[in-house]
Amino acid sequence: MVRWLSAKLGPTVTSRYIARNLLRLLTSCYIGPTRQQFVPSNEENSPLNAGNIYQKRPVLGDQVSKPVLACLMYMAYLYGEPVLTYQYLPYISYLVGPSSGVGSGRLNSRKEAGLLAAVTLTQKIIVCLSDTTLMDILPKINQEVLLPVLGFLTSPAIGFPSGVQARTVLCVKTISLIALICLRIGQEMVQQHLSDTVGTFFGAFSLLQELQEQGLSSESLSPGETPELEVPFSDGRALPLDPATLAELQKVFSPEMAYTTYVPFSCLLGDVIRTIVPNHSLVGRLANLYLESVNPKSLPLVSQEPALGTACLDQDARGSEPSSSHHEDSHSGTFGSVLVGNRIQVPADTQHASSGSLCFSPRADGFCPSSASEENALKQDLPRSAHILCGNWLAYWQYEIGVSQHDPRFHFHQIKLQSFLGHTGAIKCVAPLSCEDFFLSGSKDKTVRLWPLYNSGDGTSETEPRLTYAQHKKSVFYVSQLEAPQQVVSCDGTVHVWDQFTGKLLRTFDALDSKVPITAVTTMPSPHSSISVASADSVLRFIDHRKPGLQHEFRLASGVSAGLIRCLAVSPSGRSVMAGFSSGFIVLLDTRTGLILRGWPAHEGDILQIKAAEGSVLISSSSDHSLTVWKELEQKPLHQYKSASDPIHAFDLYGSEVVTGTVANKIGVYSMLESSAFPTSTTKLSSENFRGTLTSLAVLPTKCHLLLGSDNGVIRLLA
Repeated sequence: MVRWLSAKLGPTVTSRYIARNLLRLLTSCYIGPTRQQFVPSNEENSPLNAGNIYQKRPVLGDQVSKPVLACLMYMAYLYGEPVLTYQYLPYISYLVGPSSGVGSGRLNSRKEAGLLAAVTLTQKIIVCLSDTTLMDILPKINQEVLLPVLGFLTSPAIGFPSGVQARTVLCVKTISLIALICLRIGQEMVQQHLSDTVGTFFGAFSLLQELQEQGLSSESLSPGETPELEVPFSDGRALPLDPATLAELQKVFSPEMAYTTYVPFSCLLGDVIRTIVPNHSLVGRLANLYLESVNPKSLPLVSQEPALGTACLDQDARGSEPSSSHHEDSHSGTFGSVLVGNRIQVPADTQHASSGSLCFSPRADGFCPSSASEENALKQDLPRSAHILCGNWLAYWQYEIGVSQHDPRFHFHQIKLQSFLGHTGAIKCVAPLSCEDFFLSGSKDKTVRLWPLYNSGDGTSETEPRLTYAQHKKSVFYVSQLEAPQQVVSCDGTVHVWDQFTGKLLRTFDALDSKVPITAVTTMPSPHSSISVASADSVLRFIDHRKPGLQHEFRLASGVSAGLIRCLAVSPSGRSVMAGFSSGFIVLLDTRTGLILRGWPAHEGDILQIKAAEGSVLISSSSDHSLTVWKELEQKPLHQYKSASDPIHAFDLYGSEVVTGTVANKIGVYSMLESSAFPTSTTKLSSENFRGTLTSLAVLPTKCHLLLGSDNGVIRLLA
């Protein structure tokens, strides 16, 4: 369901409402000691099995987080790498950054879980990044993710709520992440960019050794003593020390951990490790201690022979890739090329089986993680989706994800996102469907078209209609969706009801007398299936396409003084219908009783448009340049706005704001909460973004986009 919604809602809504909550949920997957327990794996028996440095020792939290990670990576597949670099990575930086309450002392359980979630997600991100992007953001990953995590991991003053268990898991995950990056970038780049990081990790062994030489250990310091000591070190630093944390560190950074991490790193980096890790001889000695305790008749010393156990560790140091045919790929730092002597050989088939953690099926859902090879992938190219973010879409998305979810204002930046070409006459009306992934348009060219609203391209793409309804004989002035039966109602003087999926005509309704044509139409909200039709003789009729004949008929005005009914609106509850006349008169009818509740002269000129909102609020615009907000049964208007140059001929509602359009191609935003007679913002559409004269306008409230129709038959989507 989440994957389906992610494609349907578009990049901005998905990132703001779905991805944000999934990222928060990821932390919850690792909270508590039980979620941090290692689970049995098919290959290894002990929690710290020697050899495979790029090991993924699964904990229970990894199993719980699988669907969350699958959804997050699916969004990255849909909308491209920017999701990884602009949304996921900043959130990871926030998770691992030192929070206000964490200066010293213990972490809280949520922060501890956040560190584990951050490292797990970073590992997923690294696998999916292209080589260029990885090198571009490597300093950022190093400074904002790896070093802060290592700060918590190796600090002798910060304790973990779940103790040794959580620190061990974080240690295994972090070193696995560092190894993955090393395998991706090669020895030279490791020396250039990650020497501090690798050195910081192995420096923890020296820290413990020095404390031991000073006679400070978890046994000599009882926790009841001074809660925190300042301990001077040989390099001139004085670090705070917590006795309980020291006990954790001694258990985690044990000879076993030295062996588990140092031996494969030696195989991975070769002699470079002597430069990167200043205390390599100490760590090698600890690794030997462990090796001798496990197997007294040991091979030569690690410190003297960095490539110890290369035969048995060979596959693991390469990242445990299941296929041996391309095993050299991860050894060379040439990003997928194979170094053969002094020649760089690029494999003909770059998408070989061993590099793929995620298989992409050609089906509609597109993206199916395969669990078999996923655990061991070093690199996986995200396939290009039709909805990938670039150009204007990317610029708009980057702005939107920085905006607060609780901002109630409509911000119009005049960013062109898409164009819809196909009509040959002026656009008379546009109507988004309730789901906002399609919209309808009616035109002077006698057709109604159904258009998809899925993002594509860089803002210059031109979208084809999904369906064209061509059974009208005159210019179409009204189109809308009848929500309850999911059918379309369109009118050119004759009302057509047709199926939005097939374009099949279901029923037509003509004016009873050719001398009194139909002048306005509106549909009733769900669950009603009625259509309100007004004719030139000021009679309002209700029809239901499922039944023959009329349901009801009401005369709204007598005499010719009121003029023609120009427009109709129905309240969101369906309890009242408002009719706007050419004389500026408005009549309010109760649909339950058929009684006229009120009729009043609302404007001095022709009424151009009426909309009804929640709370019995009614908004009307007129040729007298005014836009007025009414309460249904109150005599005086709540607000009255004046348009200086041109009358407002098209407007739509966004929460408590009214978004307006004029023939001068000006977009205004008026707030119904403020008493000011002037708009909160006015924007003149540039000819680059919008050509022709604005004829119709509709707001997509969930996505915060504007659909603008023009007299040249082009519809544009702007934000």
